[in-house]
Amino acid sequence: MTSSSSSEIEQTETTYNRVMLKISGEALMGDQGFGLHPPTVQRIAEEVKTVHELGVEICMVIGGGNIFRGLSGSAQGMERTTADYMGMLATVMNALAMQSALEGLGVFTRVISAIRMDEVAEPYIRRRAVRHLEKKRVCIFAAGTGNPYFTTDTAATLRANEMACEAIFMGKNGVDGVYDKDPATNDDAVRYDAVSYDDVLAKRLKVMDASAIALARDNNLPLIVFGLDEPGGFRGILAGKGTYTKVSG
Repeated sequence: MTSSSSSEIEQTETTYNRVMLKISGEALMGDQGFGLHPPTVQRIAEEVKTVHELGVEICMVIGGGNIFRGLSGSAQGMERTTADYMGMLATVMNALAMQSALEGLGVFTRVISAIRMDEVAEPYIRRRAVRHLEKKRVCIFAAGTGNPYFTTDTAATLRANEMACEAIFMGKNGVDGVYDKDPATNDDAVRYDAVSYDDVLAKRLKVMDASAIALARDNNLPLIVFGLDEPGGFRGILAGKGTYTKVSG
């Protein structure tokens, strides 16, 4: 992805009014291999702020895999439902870390949890969340859907539909779109500029889990897959610049 100059960034315009940003928990751990890396959290918060300054209403969903992954816990013998609830709690921790970073930058933020924990987050009430967005507050949806057996990909797609987002922006580390095979292990991997929901499902491309893709397809909600590594990349991608893959009908 080609980096943009400061003058180009200042002139960025976007036709998007409300978007969902989905990032993995692993995106917050930097090179540590586990947990939260505060400079990385700060960098992503700064990316979000640059888009917020355009007047775009922003929803976020952050995974919890940097702290605990329910499916992995289940594979190691833990009862699946318990493991998934532990993973949901990990997403709340990540959401609170991102809220702290964003509010340190002057961006008003609300953490909204699918599991009630009123001392640290608001409960999910759709109309209240919409009102927060209308007031230009960033809404970070945590604890997944509140149900086991569903991933944060599905939670992001569900909330994006409920909030009437115009697209889901999937920020990836180390990859700038959707490839026909893993580019980390295959030098001949080919990146798609655009791909259909059905092709993602049929070819088992690693974008989102199948339930999330099907939900996006059924509601005609496009996915924009891009790299989080490039400074100013999120803002540029909103304007259609840079390198990315669009998943749509």
